[in-house]
Amino acid sequence: MTTLGVHEEATTPIAEILRAVGAERSSAECIVGPGDFSLDWATFIDRVERVAHLFQNHGLGCTTERSDLAEGTSGQDHLAILSPNTPACLELMAGAFAARVVPININHRFTDDELVDVLSFADVTAIAVDTRFAESLNHVLDRLPNIRLVVEVTDDGMPRIETAIDYERSLDCVTIDAPLPVPSGDDLYILLTGGTTGRPRGVMWRNADAVVECFDAARHPQHVSEFVANIRPELRVLSAAPFMHGAGQWMAFRALLAGGTVVLTDVCDSFNANDTLNTAAHHKATLLGIVGESFARPLIHAIESGAKVPDSVNVVLTGGAPLSQSTKERLLELLPTIIIVDGFGSSETGGQMSIVSTRGNASSGTFRPRQGQTFVVDDSCTQVISESNSEVGWLATCGRLPLGYLNDQVKTEQVFRTIDGVRFAIPGDHARLRYDGSIEALGREAVCINTGGEKVFAEEVEDAVLRHRAVRDCIIVGRPSPTWGSEVVAVISLNHSGVAAPTAEELSRGMPHLARFKHPKCVIVQDEICRSPAGKADYTWARHVAMSVR
Repeated sequence: MTTLGVHEEATTPIAEILRAVGAERSSAECIVGPGDFSLDWATFIDRVERVAHLFQNHGLGCTTERSDLAEGTSGQDHLAILSPNTPACLELMAGAFAARVVPININHRFTDDELVDVLSFADVTAIAVDTRFAESLNHVLDRLPNIRLVVEVTDDGMPRIETAIDYERSLDCVTIDAPLPVPSGDDLYILLTGGTTGRPRGVMWRNADAVVECFDAARHPQHVSEFVANIRPELRVLSAAPFMHGAGQWMAFRALLAGGTVVLTDVCDSFNANDTLNTAAHHKATLLGIVGESFARPLIHAIESGAKVPDSVNVVLTGGAPLSQSTKERLLELLPTIIIVDGFGSSETGGQMSIVSTRGNASSGTFRPRQGQTFVVDDSCTQVISESNSEVGWLATCGRLPLGYLNDQVKTEQVFRTIDGVRFAIPGDHARLRYDGSIEALGREAVCINTGGEKVFAEEVEDAVLRHRAVRDCIIVGRPSPTWGSEVVAVISLNHSGVAAPTAEELSRGMPHLARFKHPKCVIVQDEICRSPAGKADYTWARHVAMSVR
């Protein structure tokens, strides 16, 4: 057991790898699309360096080295990026790494209150915002006193935010006399994710570990020259997943750190199946990244309706949400030469396991774990299950792991456990070890609903539903949906028998503070809500009700 999780520390920072890869690739395409847009590697690196100088000139960077910090804290400035899938989004992330600033993903669908909450929680001191979302940010800037810099990516050089500087003009005029700081593998990559109650959590990765576990650039620590030697020029990645979530970022940086090409769609702020297929064909994408059923089913429908089939794509990678076997089978019928890789992981673990499906050999629910890293531990989280049995345990990963959660030592200790001297991340996924060494994924313990690639947390929505005058009690659950993977369902009881039950549309009008994807799509009325004697909601009962009523 003591050999589990033993690994040589990764030390090569992201910025150093990108510079070396960029020097080697130089005139090759780095980012293509939308339309016929093309950015070569030399230009990309030049723009990244200018972004880094811009941040440095405004006093952003690292103030305290990791070795001098308490656990769960950051000694760097934090840059919030509020952007769709654009070249500027990737330049800003890479430039932040080069300036020793921490880039942080922000969901551009948040309401004003949610935006203030998440930006305050993440200790943000600078914001880069695409002009599409400038109005939303403008509403709340006076409630964010710690913001020292706002950079707006405009389409006409005229920022909509009075205090913002224009991105392109700033890069053109930036002073680059002073040398940039030397990046460290200990510099942070923070991935903002939701907690089990909808409260945000910042997962703190050493960026050198993120290179390996999140961006899948190397399975073993390598000197920068070895990254250059293993460049994959044929890799052209189109991430249909948004960069505001981990799945999209991981797919894009997988291409960048391998010296490949990132392919961007014309429709950059939402998923459009026809546009995705046309872009993949036009720019000869080889890997298409999606998020579960809510992406795969529209792609299938578009192909069946006559959309152009991209014959260059050889891998469809789904991360963040799994695909059903029937969806895989149909997709493989339509695209018979591809393989489908179903990746399983989390913000706290990186990639944990995967399953590969080919035509005539599609499967779902059972995965091959990463050897020596992904295991099932018992229900008490005190022992690794080493032999197949019927016991349901927890999916656990060791090896290179995040440092913990930003400013949340309690939750860090709950999720990151030490078993027989080895540190594991156990985020809360039920699993079972099978006889052949594969792992059966049984679902997240937390009451979290994954709908269309977005996470919805039951308690947050329950609180909003309970504000309706007719509602006495409520449980929010998810049930399978052919469109969204899962849909949000409100199981409610009424204040008295004579009151009219609210419709889903009526409930939506009462929760303007929540993003639209969190609103219930269906309301089911029951005489009583089933709870334990201690008052805890019976989610198993509520899911059964939701499944039995259509």
